[in-house]
Amino acid sequence: MTLAEAGDRQLAAAILADRDEAAFRLLYRRHTPALFRLALRLGAGDEAWAEELVQRTWIRAVERLGGFGWRAALRTWLSGILVNCARESWRERRRSREVAWPADTATVPAAFSDPADRVDLERAVARLPEGCREVLVLHDVEGFTHEEIARMLDIESGTSKSQLFHARRRLREQLGTGPRLERKENG
Repeated sequence: MTLAEAGDRQLAAAILADRDEAAFRLLYRRHTPALFRLALRLGAGDEAWAEELVQRTWIRAVERLGGFGWRAALRTWLSGILVNCARESWRERRRSREVAWPADTATVPAAFSDPADRVDLERAVARLPEGCREVLVLHDVEGFTHEEIARMLDIESGTSKSQLFHARRRLREQLGTGPRLERKENG
């Protein structure tokens, strides 16, 4: 167990035992930046959607913290909740007949606008189907293993690998003859 994981456990215990606001603020500050980056990538750069998603994630996490078994790192568990909240949001948008993120009008935050090839990559990722985008972001950007992704998304690790393969292939097609995006698998 790492020092950060031990600290997460202590903070979670304080939140559960005493509803300790200071402990929650520390846990929130420790994990929210990574959750926001993940939400932003899953949401194709939509900052308002990402902020709402992070808030939904924390609400659900606090409600379920007592049932968290610590079989994974807290960040992995939180990321799984965030992905599930994102899926719910996408389903809600589909039911209301809104298009989640049209490929030709994907919003890219100003932070990604320089250099131009970064914008092209962000837009290409935004155009991926949800499943491919989820796995690509979780694996290649956030660094989760296929086993962790499988647990988060309730899929088989082979499905995660397949989705990653298809996502990378589609990115190469969209970007033309750009650099090879695949890296050596470690899990």
